[in-house]
Amino acid sequence: MISISLCMIVKNEEDVIGRCLESVKDLVDEINIVDTGSTDSTKQVVAQFTDRIFDFKWIHHFAAARNFSFQQATKEYILWLDADDVLLEEDREKFKALKESLTSDIDAISMNYHLSFDHEGNVDALIRRYRLVRRDKKFQWIGAVHEYLEVGGMLFDSDVAVSHLPLTHDHTRNIEIYKQLVESGETLSPRDTFYFANELLDHGYYEEAIHYYELFLTSKLGWVEDNIRACFKLADCFSHLNDTENNFSAILRSFEYDVPRPEACCRLGYHFMEQNRNDEAIFWYEQALVIKQKPNAPFQNKSFTTWLPHLQLCVLYDRLQQYELANAHNELASSFIPNDPKILHNKRYFESILANGLDDI
Repeated sequence: MISISLCMIVKNEEDVIGRCLESVKDLVDEINIVDTGSTDSTKQVVAQFTDRIFDFKWIHHFAAARNFSFQQATKEYILWLDADDVLLEEDREKFKALKESLTSDIDAISMNYHLSFDHEGNVDALIRRYRLVRRDKKFQWIGAVHEYLEVGGMLFDSDVAVSHLPLTHDHTRNIEIYKQLVESGETLSPRDTFYFANELLDHGYYEEAIHYYELFLTSKLGWVEDNIRACFKLADCFSHLNDTENNFSAILRSFEYDVPRPEACCRLGYHFMEQNRNDEAIFWYEQALVIKQKPNAPFQNKSFTTWLPHLQLCVLYDRLQQYELANAHNELASSFIPNDPKILHNKRYFESILANGLDDI
């Protein structure tokens, strides 16, 4: 059976670090925690799990800190997590099975990263990230912000998932790092250009975000998934600026990079829905339900293939007074989010409508 070093970077994580370590303490053979300047009781909490606590002066560069953390590992494989990550019980069992069965010819193992959950506790957004890597391969982290681990060799996609369960979030940290890089005259990589644009969008700097998304897309150096995301983010910028024409064009632009994604279909459906062009809206929402995403697609938002198009089709068929069909789509949406207030309101509404025999009038 392989041996595993857990390597983490932390700062002021007293509220969540214990929860994270409790979920993995019996799954790994060594815990290495690199503190980048905590002023709370993070170190005291960590000390209950390990004495391998290291200090790293924060230099506004996440990859540098993560690479330092990897240097502390002594076991065959390295697992990395963030302080607000957790392995839930089902995934703890999957991790145990993976550890027992993994052969040492595998260089890097990816796991799903569950980013958000709906009101029912179901995963509605996830990505894949390489989480477990051979130490002797000396894979390196790259990027001051939104860093990524550059891996190669024999790769394996596992069924283990890490759940992201944050309690708080530092909303200004990343954008400030990017601004410092730009002000220092450093040329942003295409990837950093994309993520800087995301930060600008999140902080309401829509015109500036558009500028950086265009720089990213016109460079033609981006990963196809980031290109598609950039198109959708551009559409968001134009939506905030009430620029309907460019919003529409940005959505269509995503078709340059791959077949239409369910998210694009839902966005187009909403565009036509807002104009009361109900037939066109219905077409695109139905396409969102027809298109199948690859099981291991790197980015997934399940709402665009489940409850969202059904709920919108419910509204659209209600507009057309096709109440039986509208109710059917509400029931299908209910199979994913049964306790949502909108779903429950619609149930009562259609019970009244259909009881009076008003369908297809």
